[in-house]
Amino acid sequence: MITVNNLGIQFGKRVLFQDVNLKFTPGNCYGIIGANGAGKSTLMRMLSGELSPTHGTISQGPGERMSVLEQDHYKFDDCTVMNTVLQGHTVLWDIMQEKDALYAKEDFSDADGMRASELEEKFAELEGWNAESDAAALLSGLGIKEDMHYAMMRDLSGKEKVRVLLAKALFGNPDNLLLDEPTNDLDLDTVAWLEDYLSKFENTVLVVSHDRHFLDSVCTHTLDIDYSRVQLFAGNYSFWYQSSQLALRQQQQQNKKAEEKRKELMEFIQRFSANVAKSKQTTSRKKMLEKLNVEEIQPSSRRYPGIIFTPEREPGNKILEVHGLSATADDGTVLFNDVNFQIEKGDKVVFLSRDPRAMTALFEIVMGNRKADSGTYDWGQTITTAYLPMDNTDFFRTDLNLVDWLCQFSSDTSEIYLKGFLGKMLFSGEEVLKKASVLSGGEKMRCMIARMMMTNANTLVLDSPTNHLDLESIQAFNNTLQAFKGNILMASHDHEFIQTVCNRVIELTPGGIIDKMMDYDDYITDERVLSARERLYNA
Repeated sequence: MITVNNLGIQFGKRVLFQDVNLKFTPGNCYGIIGANGAGKSTLMRMLSGELSPTHGTISQGPGERMSVLEQDHYKFDDCTVMNTVLQGHTVLWDIMQEKDALYAKEDFSDADGMRASELEEKFAELEGWNAESDAAALLSGLGIKEDMHYAMMRDLSGKEKVRVLLAKALFGNPDNLLLDEPTNDLDLDTVAWLEDYLSKFENTVLVVSHDRHFLDSVCTHTLDIDYSRVQLFAGNYSFWYQSSQLALRQQQQQNKKAEEKRKELMEFIQRFSANVAKSKQTTSRKKMLEKLNVEEIQPSSRRYPGIIFTPEREPGNKILEVHGLSATADDGTVLFNDVNFQIEKGDKVVFLSRDPRAMTALFEIVMGNRKADSGTYDWGQTITTAYLPMDNTDFFRTDLNLVDWLCQFSSDTSEIYLKGFLGKMLFSGEEVLKKASVLSGGEKMRCMIARMMMTNANTLVLDSPTNHLDLESIQAFNNTLQAFKGNILMASHDHEFIQTVCNRVIELTPGGIIDKMMDYDDYITDERVLSARERLYNA
């Protein structure tokens, strides 16, 4: 349990939030949401003790242990993978270190023997004899193979380090668990493993994430940081979003009677509560929603970008034909081999692979930016494309301001036209004169989306479209893709994005492809698909 009393923090004259009073209790998972810069990570740093509040107090229950997902990926470079994970349980690790130091003494005394006996007793109470096997299970669940468990951290890739640090945070069943963006750099299979793990976790969890499916799968509550206010709501992200949008529509309909508003909100709660049956935490969530007071539902003051794709012409019957495409990575790894498929009218396809380089290579090939090792591709004559690459670095190596930057990609160079697109992407006033080179990752992505919107393309090619975007931008992007009338070719690690947008799955493997007309949830549970995946990856 974590108790927060009268918490506040400010930097100079800027008050981030103040007078925050909350209690986070065992058995619940709290999803922390808020626009970029609202203070999500700052709140987590204060809860962990890394940052001191301007005023107020934070306390844990007596004798409770807190574990935090480390953000410094180089901190444990001189440790083995196994020892890094074991350090997640600080009490057990300290006992192990003291034991080893005692037994290594050449002049081992009677007093040392007494102390060693005490330590052995504590070690047994903490189930220390199972520590390495428990750590190994966590590592394997997070995709770190056994032959890496005793490797040095410095020898791991950045993505592998993230997984080890996540295992460290989970190790030892901490009383209070703080996870800031735990799904970053995880593939879809590993995110699913983490969702299942946390849905069964019986202690207190606080998590910051931009992954809506993850938040919906694990969270019992939503903590919304919005314009210096910190408010706690029962229910997961989807419940918060849909209820806040309903409340906003009601607020805009000023002539609606209070009783009618209340009735509409009550019906919404009942509908959502019934849908909770699909959740892994059905009982607790349903009870919370049943107890929810209608007055707790408030409209959000969050701003959502206006992402709108309007195809200039309808695509014809021929979209894209691919014959015998093969590609190899720079290190010699076969990404895909002899790939053949045909995109049909109305297809919204997600491309999957255990090696994310495969999707990027395919998109770069069909967009004409990379040569295939072998094979051909052919777009239909009616097809116009808009491409959102994973790496947009080269687009922003310039000192142009945003208006002039966007002007490079437009036949209409009038300032009012260009500012209109920037305005839709939440750049206003003096912001449109910022240099493109100084933008944040999220701002760059919004500029790239504005560039796409101007093309009026009927086919969108999207490589990891949610990268760097905040929840508001992801939600707006998702909503417009669901309604898009053209074709979509996409790679993503966002489960909700895939499930709600795509009607076809093509998985690229070194041994061939799996091509299924089905949604993503059906794909990952289909026994025939699972069998085919293992066969092709092991071919």
